[in-house]
Amino acid sequence: MLGLLWLIPAIPFVSALALAVLRIPRKLVAWIAAGATAASAVVSLLVTISFLSAPPAANDYTQVLWTWFDVGGLRPEIAFYLDPISLIMTLVVAFVGFLIHLYATEFMIDDEGYSRFFAYMNLFFASMLTLLLANNLLLLYLGWEGVGLCSYLLIGFWYRDPANGRAGRKAFIVTRIGDTAMVVGLFLLFHDLGTLQIQDLMQRAPQHWQIGSSAAIAAALLLLGGAVGKSAQLPLQTWLPDAMAGPTPVSALLHAATMVTAGVYLIARMHVLYSLAPLAQSAVAVIGAATLLIAGFSALTQWDLKRVLAYSTMSQIGYMFLALGVGAWPAAIFHFMTHAFFKALLFLAAGIVINALHDEHNIFRMGGLRTRLPFAFWTFLIAGCSLAGLPLVTAGAFSKDWIIWGALSGANGSPEFWIVALVGVLLTSLYTFRMIFAVFFGEAHSEVTKRPGYAMLIPCFVLAFLSIVGGYLKTPFGRFLETALPWTEGARVAPVTDLESEGISALVFLLGLYLAYIFFLRQRSYATALASSAAGNALHRFWFSDWGMDWLYERLFVQPVVWFARIDKGDFIDGFYTGVARLNEFAWRVLRRTETGRLRWYAAGIAAGSIVFVAVVLFRMVLFL
Repeated sequence: MLGLLWLIPAIPFVSALALAVLRIPRKLVAWIAAGATAASAVVSLLVTISFLSAPPAANDYTQVLWTWFDVGGLRPEIAFYLDPISLIMTLVVAFVGFLIHLYATEFMIDDEGYSRFFAYMNLFFASMLTLLLANNLLLLYLGWEGVGLCSYLLIGFWYRDPANGRAGRKAFIVTRIGDTAMVVGLFLLFHDLGTLQIQDLMQRAPQHWQIGSSAAIAAALLLLGGAVGKSAQLPLQTWLPDAMAGPTPVSALLHAATMVTAGVYLIARMHVLYSLAPLAQSAVAVIGAATLLIAGFSALTQWDLKRVLAYSTMSQIGYMFLALGVGAWPAAIFHFMTHAFFKALLFLAAGIVINALHDEHNIFRMGGLRTRLPFAFWTFLIAGCSLAGLPLVTAGAFSKDWIIWGALSGANGSPEFWIVALVGVLLTSLYTFRMIFAVFFGEAHSEVTKRPGYAMLIPCFVLAFLSIVGGYLKTPFGRFLETALPWTEGARVAPVTDLESEGISALVFLLGLYLAYIFFLRQRSYATALASSAAGNALHRFWFSDWGMDWLYERLFVQPVVWFARIDKGDFIDGFYTGVARLNEFAWRVLRRTETGRLRWYAAGIAAGSIVFVAVVLFRMVLFL
């Protein structure tokens, strides 16, 4: 069955091509798009069963299809590599991606760009699978840029609204900054180590570079630049909230299991390089810790349902980066898996609410939906509790507690990181239940105009189940990853035990729930009064604007470029091409005067031209004789 590995990305690629170039009836589009992702998920399951039942030698498998090109010692292959890391991530992406595609077949049914939408979605899906399975960094980068392109196409899918087009361009440009750093990092790796094969790099790096080597640090930081851009971490996080301009299934696919987790996968895949660059690995932890706090505070101030979820994604990816930075590698991948379940469910349940309320996004114009949309309420509540970390019950609690313990006891952990992780739990509990109380409790402010069908309900039910039971896979999950990712639990002496850390985390969760209940359900006037005060209002506006990051970037980068473009629009290069245009205009004006409408002049011109032509021919004949 391992020989079928190439089919996992190939099937959705073929489907995307067919949907892009063929005129296919709408009903058949849904079958092709969802069927392709279902087939990919089934093949990934068969490959997983084969891998687990008869593990290959060295617990990894490489499938080489052909050599891409061979130039100057660079000989990348179109080849796929399967090990516990890529296996888990591929399986999760394939199944969550299929559920989102199934949901989208109903959600997008009335959209005029139905076939175009699913062509983009299938291409997005296939590009992410290529990224995960690539055995070399160049093929990984191809998938990396594929998801970047598709994110632009899907975020700006409703391009007739200029705001959506701007959001797509913003995502494309901001992530290109990180991608440029990543490309430079690939050049550095090939220059120093002579290969871009991932496994060869992991073997050669310790042989050529010592721990703390400047070259290792430079390469790791450059790759971190790419990871920060794709995963929306500081300082390149500004594109993600605006990405909510895309349809809700796009938000679910982009935020749950695909594009934003690509940076997490890249760092985990290159963990040997980061172990040689302690400075870069510490930077990963600091960036993750800072992002989870900044995004958590921003989520507390948002009124758009999808933007709250967007900031929660930034915060949860921050937890994954923190885990990677402190050396808790398996905890980061485990949180990736549980996050894929509950975050996809949050977006899909939010889509049911938004669709039912005639495209209403403002949480304060909803209310009272607990009884009017009971299925959306229970699935959203399950996913929200998993996001916030309801202990002993939800998958998110297991994975987040693992990261919190790693932040204290990991090789690079510290009490400061542990405290930041706990503050993140408080913030997550606060903004999650603020959202739940505003949307599903209190008085109704909007009428329900639409009910979801089975294509939207079934994926939510499956994801709700996984958002609960997924956490109980922690122990077998950790053992399975042992051969691919190092994790020395309790590497540092901690003042508390693992169980005590989990208990403290549970108390912090309950504190956040209680505060949300008081401020956003029982006594909403408290929250209003707090936000109306001078300090509260200033903080609210500051956090709402993503801590002023867009304002800062506008003045540091955008306005100077626009100013320079305006003063430089008449430079000598433009003058040269303007001169060419003026010369052509002059020639046109001269030749235009020959168009007089007088036949005698035309006949005389033809005769003169013929005489000149014959004379030139005779002259050349004489020269050659």
